[in-house]
Amino acid sequence: MQVGRVHAERRYAAAWAAVAVMVGLTAAVVPGAGDQALTCLVFVAALAVATLPSWQALAVVAALFATTTVLPLVVDGWLSHGNNFAVILASAAVWSFRLAWQRQARLLAAERDLSELAVEQERDRIGRDLHDILGHSLTIITVKAELAERLIDTDPDRARAELADLQRLSRDALADVRSTARGIRGISLPGEIASARMALEAAGIRPVLPTVADEVPSRWRDLFAWTLREGVTNVIRHSEASECVVEVSAEHIAVRDDGRGPADEGSGTGLDGLRQRARLAGATVTTSPGPGRRGFELTVTVPA
Repeated sequence: MQVGRVHAERRYAAAWAAVAVMVGLTAAVVPGAGDQALTCLVFVAALAVATLPSWQALAVVAALFATTTVLPLVVDGWLSHGNNFAVILASAAVWSFRLAWQRQARLLAAERDLSELAVEQERDRIGRDLHDILGHSLTIITVKAELAERLIDTDPDRARAELADLQRLSRDALADVRSTARGIRGISLPGEIASARMALEAAGIRPVLPTVADEVPSRWRDLFAWTLREGVTNVIRHSEASECVVEVSAEHIAVRDDGRGPADEGSGTGLDGLRQRARLAGATVTTSPGPGRRGFELTVTVPA
């Protein structure tokens, strides 16, 4: 801000110097040009309006109007030739151009700010989506890889099935990342319910999930799906739970486990991203211990 003020002061000082030079040149041609020299003051007025601060420009225009009006009255043989009104007309014309230029400059600045904001919002969206995609997918892949390793000697067929799931999950995660980069990736609540059930069972956690979510309005389904994904991912990663309960209604979704609870309640990149999604949708995110102060509960509530 200090640099900008110094720059403006220098610009206005240069403008005053230019106005002073123009006035000096006008005075220099008076002996030869007589009252015709008053025409030069029209250009001085235009220069002042174009370059000086508004109130200073107004003062200069008033002084020039008075000069071009009074001098022909007090100097023998001098005529106004309409220069006093020419000062007013030229000043008004230049002032209108100055206003148009200022509006255009503000418009360009606003467009630049909006572009920067859009870039920042897109960067945040990609960051949230990549965290949610990779965090969820890699968690399930890790769980299934560990399960396949345990089963490879005792149940080879089940191990091969888990490895096949690993390949499918890896391909799905790659497709989601590519879709995120293009900004066209979608998510569905029924799909997340099925995925959560599979992931919890693979992790050895008993899932208690709804089979359908038809009562959820369509405008809240994406938010509920993201909530379910984030909640189940955290249960598998951190909770050491034996059971995960998901409750879904038209106005809220809750993901609750009976594990050890988080070391730092309600923190983390994923939850921060979920809070941002909820805030943009007009919903609220709450976190708390589960029943009996055991485990952890994540709840998203939407307006009725």
